Amino acid sequence: MSNLVKRTIFGAVYVLIMLGGTLIHPYAFALIFAAILFFTQFEFYNVIEQAGHKPSKWLGTISGVLFFLISFLVSIGIFHRTFSLTFIPIIVFIFIFEIISSREHTLENSGLSVLGFIYIAGPFSFMNFLIHTSVNDQTNSFYPWILAGIFLILWVNDSFAYLIGSACGKHKMCEKISPKKSWEGLIGGAVFATIMGIINAVLFQAISMTSWIVIALLTVIFGTFGDLFQSKLKREIGVKDSGKILPGHGGFLDRLDSLLFAIPIIFMWLMISGNF
Repeated sequence: MSNLVKRTIFGAVYVLIMLGGTLIHPYAFALIFAAILFFTQFEFYNVIEQAGHKPSKWLGTISGVLFFLISFLVSIGIFHRTFSLTFIPIIVFIFIFEIISSREHTLENSGLSVLGFIYIAGPFSFMNFLIHTSVNDQTNSFYPWILAGIFLILWVNDSFAYLIGSACGKHKMCEKISPKKSWEGLIGGAVFATIMGIINAVLFQAISMTSWIVIALLTVIFGTFGDLFQSKLKREIGVKDSGKILPGHGGFLDRLDSLLFAIPIIFMWLMISGNF
């Protein structure tokens, strides 16, 4: 099987998993995205281990999934919103675990364990509040189209940034970090991402066209930073992919690096702009 065919097949499977997990049912979302979170955070810790560090990967990953599920129960109204603050005792417990363990480099290991929790589990947990909103004048109503629309914007941006960058990208953005990224690709991706945002506004009218355009631009800007962050991390450690679970694409972290930076900023925008 050629690499192109492999990338196409597993790329389609990835899209079906992400959209299916988002759209089918809230409990399907919780189950599927908890599993994706587990693999993504575990991949992050594995990459860190390859650099010679020793984060508490099982504790960090399980804590991340636990916080995601707590956030899900808050978002559907089973738990009071104050339960969202459980991230504080979770972080404290990670530090306590390192203190009582016999391992060396306590500060380094606990810091990296907490980083994985914040970097991966944080954005995943925000997704719960993007699919359970009050946009339809119903508290905690299941409305998956905002998150689905964000996915569509992200994929359109990535696809056209790659195509346009490959075809006419001559001015490199950060050649030392990601040699293939160009300003032409960034601008091209942003144009088509904005068009996708406008299409989303027509299809999913719970939020305004202005908000969708802002979401598109935030996705492009912070998604690019997320991709560069992951590229720099892998370059410094000397690995090509974060995992092998998606043949031809690497791991879940390779596919979600843009989303991890974009989701918290989009969530903040929707809160500040009064959409939630």
